[in-house]
Amino acid sequence: MSNGVVRRRGSIDIVDAKVAVDLATAQSYKENVFLFTPNLIGYSRIILAGVALHFMSYHPKYCTLAYGISCLLDAADGYAARALGQSSKFGAVLDMVTDRCTTSSLLIYLSSVYPDYTMIFQLLITLDFFSHYMHMYSSLVTGSRSHKVIDKDVSAFLKLYYNPTYLFIICAGNELFFVALYLTKWIHTPLWHNPNLPFSFLIQPTWAELMAYCCLPICALKNIINLVQLWKASKILVGVDLAERAKAREEEAAKR
Repeated sequence: MSNGVVRRRGSIDIVDAKVAVDLATAQSYKENVFLFTPNLIGYSRIILAGVALHFMSYHPKYCTLAYGISCLLDAADGYAARALGQSSKFGAVLDMVTDRCTTSSLLIYLSSVYPDYTMIFQLLITLDFFSHYMHMYSSLVTGSRSHKVIDKDVSAFLKLYYNPTYLFIICAGNELFFVALYLTKWIHTPLWHNPNLPFSFLIQPTWAELMAYCCLPICALKNIINLVQLWKASKILVGVDLAERAKAREEEAAKR
């Protein structure tokens, strides 16, 4: 490419925005990033999330089914990207934004079901968006090939979290906790009822409540991870700022 079109940053080429638009417009059917299999899965996730939102207020079975399939496809698109060699920055951002919007929509509904906890749901949404946006942006500006690729020197904790197995377990447990809270509104039959048991008037959970109790620690862990991710991303961005300011001072001094 001509001078000014590409500049170097780390290990990747950064393309001028106008050139990028022209490349996307002229891409062939054979290699159309918009039509990559994992991105098609991503579009289906958005449709399923919309279906879940439509049924959320009056049909819990359809809502839970659509929401659950959308979440499960979150793992499928990543597998497809790796298996087919179709990883893309567009797909990574599409996946991340879909996750955030889907979970946030459910939390907004939960805030209407449990108004006493509205502030908690709002804080969870805010932390989730802050953490992932800052992390994604810090990955892009430092030239990382994926926001899920973490150097151990940057954070051994986050590197462990982004191991595909741990990532699936933690994200699934987090979503199951919120789904369980949603189902608790609709399910009122206890799993068991024995008045002879001690504290039986307290220990009569429905299966949805029991699932929520089991998944609560995972949800708490997920939000601790969000805090760590936010802090690490903030430090990376500040470090980039300091490096760029130092370079600007050097260039200014060289001109004198």
